[in-house]
Amino acid sequence: MKPALLPWALLLLATALGPGPGPTADAQESCSMRCGALDGPCSCHPTCSGLGTCCLDFRDFCLEILPYSGSMMGGKDFVVRHFKMSSPTDASVICRFKDSIQTLGHVDSSGQVHCVSPLLYESGRIPFTVSLDNGHSFPRAGTWLAVHPNKVSMMEKSELVNETRWQYYGTANTSGNLSLTWHVKSLPTQTITIELWGYEETGMPYSQEWTAKWSYLYPLATHIPNSGSFTFTPKPAPPSYQRWRVGALRIIDSKNYAGQKDVQALWTNDHALAWHLSDDFREDPVAWARTQCQAWEELEDQLPNFLEELPDCPCTLTQARADSGRFFTDYGCDMEQGSVCTYHPGAVHCVRSVQASLRYGSGQQCCYTADGTQLLTADSSGGSTPDRGHDWGAPPFRTPPRVPSMSHWLYDVLSFYYCCLWAPDCPRYMQRRPSNDCRNYRPPRLASAFGDPHFVTFDGTNFTFNGRGEYVLLEAALTDLRVQARAQPGTMSNGGQLRCGGSQAGQQDRRSGGAAEPGGAELHRAELDGPESPGMFLSVAAGDRVSIMLASGAGLEVSVQGPFLSVSVLLPEKFLTHTHGLLGTLNNDPTDDFTLHSGRVLPPGTSPQELFLFGANWTVHNASSLLTYDSWFLVHNFLYQPKHDPTFEPLFPSETTLNPSLAQEAAKLCGDDHFCNFDVAATGSLSTGTATRVAHQLHQRRMQSLQPVVSCGWLAPPPNGQKEGNRYLAGSTIYFHCDNGYSLAGAETSTCQADGTWSSPTPKCQPGRSYAVLLGIIFGGLAVVAAVALVYVLLRRRKGNTHVWGAQP
Repeated sequence: MKPALLPWALLLLATALGPGPGPTADAQESCSMRCGALDGPCSCHPTCSGLGTCCLDFRDFCLEILPYSGSMMGGKDFVVRHFKMSSPTDASVICRFKDSIQTLGHVDSSGQVHCVSPLLYESGRIPFTVSLDNGHSFPRAGTWLAVHPNKVSMMEKSELVNETRWQYYGTANTSGNLSLTWHVKSLPTQTITIELWGYEETGMPYSQEWTAKWSYLYPLATHIPNSGSFTFTPKPAPPSYQRWRVGALRIIDSKNYAGQKDVQALWTNDHALAWHLSDDFREDPVAWARTQCQAWEELEDQLPNFLEELPDCPCTLTQARADSGRFFTDYGCDMEQGSVCTYHPGAVHCVRSVQASLRYGSGQQCCYTADGTQLLTADSSGGSTPDRGHDWGAPPFRTPPRVPSMSHWLYDVLSFYYCCLWAPDCPRYMQRRPSNDCRNYRPPRLASAFGDPHFVTFDGTNFTFNGRGEYVLLEAALTDLRVQARAQPGTMSNGGQLRCGGSQAGQQDRRSGGAAEPGGAELHRAELDGPESPGMFLSVAAGDRVSIMLASGAGLEVSVQGPFLSVSVLLPEKFLTHTHGLLGTLNNDPTDDFTLHSGRVLPPGTSPQELFLFGANWTVHNASSLLTYDSWFLVHNFLYQPKHDPTFEPLFPSETTLNPSLAQEAAKLCGDDHFCNFDVAATGSLSTGTATRVAHQLHQRRMQSLQPVVSCGWLAPPPNGQKEGNRYLAGSTIYFHCDNGYSLAGAETSTCQADGTWSSPTPKCQPGRSYAVLLGIIFGGLAVVAAVALVYVLLRRRKGNTHVWGAQP
């Protein structure tokens, strides 16, 4: 049997697509300055390749580039494919990014056009245009993917050998040489120059004058062989460079002048510039760092409180990993990458809020221990710390504190070095970056479609709908959120059509200003964990799984399970009572999940035949379709045909039969999973049943992970005392003790109750010896008295009864 659906990758579209190809009378026949346009006698939209409707010059003006991505720090040379200049020496190439940032390109000896990516202050998809007439016109267009510095491949950057040593240089027991390495083939030249660049943000915070700037500072080495490594002994930089505390090294061809912008280059990670700081730092790094920590505190006290608009952390590690619409793995503490949590000792995994806060561009961070407990700064220096600058930045980027990585470094990471790593004043930092203790966290609601296809609604209703057409999985007017799917029957090995099938999905959300659809573009995980368009984040994970995270907090996860496409949708609590479609009405009432467009509700227990009519009622209209039609098969079978095929006869459960041997194997495989049993019967394939069972189990496990838990919130230790325990969920108990010289006044324990309150408040430790100490003294005194008495008795016995000691007669 052929699979019902091939594994799909993901294609992102800036806006929802129109109904498809449709020429207009007065349109151009060229793609010059028309890339992306659907109208005209020929098309300039990417879908035209599959349809054969492209303008003849489509590849000349709608550019395909290789490579298509690189660091947002710039310096990546890329070539325009499928386009060559006939006379290379006469061309003057200018590449323009975001309509304002221009770099010089060139034409190589074979006639291919090259551009060099510029230093950007944002990540994500960056539109660019190309001029071949010295900037007079820019008729050719393409898209460049700017990647967060931490997600750049090691082949594409220079590595600081022992990066921690670089950032502690000058502190106690850290001196000597520093080294960096790089791949020679990544920068094809004989000699190189290594430069230091510094980053700063100047002007009054949160004003129009607040600006971000990378600056060339000075060279570390010039005209040295491109050997792939460099070692040096750092010296304090001159006073004029001391204001830069964070930066990165850049390696360029020595033929370029120092500090020349937009040339091919390799960058290191951005890092704290301890190694170039002044003699004052090296002579007494603790005192120097304390001064900086105090200055940071004074600045923080003048800035607005960003904590109030951050989302609440999930209470457990399983919740944090399941809530993928709002939280995503922190690059710096990932259990799938070995839990190397440098800044969060004691944690095994951290997540960050996907979306930056609307007003201040800030971000939440949540860290967890190996047993799934949330790790708080009030209990440990390894606790999670919220960020004034979101690590991934925030639209519209380019200005503080919204610059990816760099704003976060200035306001959250460098201050951590000052207070916690270079000086022992971490409580001062934690006071202004306290962990969120999850008391107000509410898990999202989950609905899924998988298998033949089968549906589990937000309120838990299960049903099967085997239609052929395009259907609305979800509509929510609250944010104009729309999720649509295309379903078509699979085929049997003999070419016959199955009476069941797979699906394709598309999603749009007004808050995110874009639409996403599984289609035909190839994506790579390392580069695409990040923003795709304002308010939309994309993650491509191992195992053929793609996650789309939207500004509204909604999340869509698409994965391949055997021959089928599985779709899961996560919605935060604010969507209650706002959803319609095949995934039901989210209102904690499963009895109204089968609501038609008209508002009429089919009752529970509705027959499969009636449910088929319910599904047919939620068809997509061409005018609002988010789905692509990039082949004539799709155009003829979906675009120009009824959105629900009335001639298709589905297979209903009462019509399925199995031969005895297959029935026995299906019972062993599926057990009481009726979805699995149905798919084995419908397709005659145990492997298909396995795929459905796995998808159903994944949904069930995720539902279990998202179950609400009760948190009583952080409980403080008593002054002049300690507490044992750092888990604050229902059923957890905290134990209290007093320091020597103090006695406990109050309960020795407090337990988190089911209503979210503690059984007892934190006790007090009053001056005076504790009961434990007094008992120790009393019992200790009694022991001394008893020992003296025993010795006296034994001595008396020895005088009168020598045989007691074993003397011979």
